[in-house]
Amino acid sequence: MDRNFAFLNSFSDISEDTFEALSEIAVFKRVKTGEQLVKLGEIPSKIYMLVQGVVRCYITTEDGKEFNKTFYLSTSLLGSLTALLTKKTSLFVFEALSDCKIYEIDYETLMTLCKKNSKVNRLYTKALEIVYVKYEKRLVELMSLDAKGRYLALKRQIPNVDNLIPQYQIASYLGITAVQLSRIRKKMDSN
Repeated sequence: MDRNFAFLNSFSDISEDTFEALSEIAVFKRVKTGEQLVKLGEIPSKIYMLVQGVVRCYITTEDGKEFNKTFYLSTSLLGSLTALLTKKTSLFVFEALSDCKIYEIDYETLMTLCKKNSKVNRLYTKALEIVYVKYEKRLVELMSLDAKGRYLALKRQIPNVDNLIPQYQIASYLGITAVQLSRIRKKMDSN
């Protein structure tokens, strides 16, 4: 079974015909490290399925400081959903942290297909539900865990995070400095 077909079926049971309909509107692309899929202030029009690589989603403050919101690994769905839904500029930047392979789909084309194909619409709904559950889990972690707890939660989510993502990026995601992260790691290694 095709790995992408299996991934989409993990959200909702889709037929090979439905997968083919999605494949027809998807464009395969290679993205280089540092390339931005969604730029700050841009009104996005695409959603993406990351097949290989690592992408981060971050926000930049007025003074230029970056805060990572999410890391996406192979295989995941991503896009600036609020900006897509409201047709307004994105507050977030989506940037490749490694060379990536992605499928790009025009959001309006997907919405048209959702209206015509109930299986695609069900898949879209299930994907949104999963995104919401992950978002809610992240909020709970931010509100209830200290820095070490957030780091351990990240390591459970991405066991090899320290090999995939630079320390300063991890620290930004955790809401701490790279020095604080280094101290947490050192204490954990000494125990």
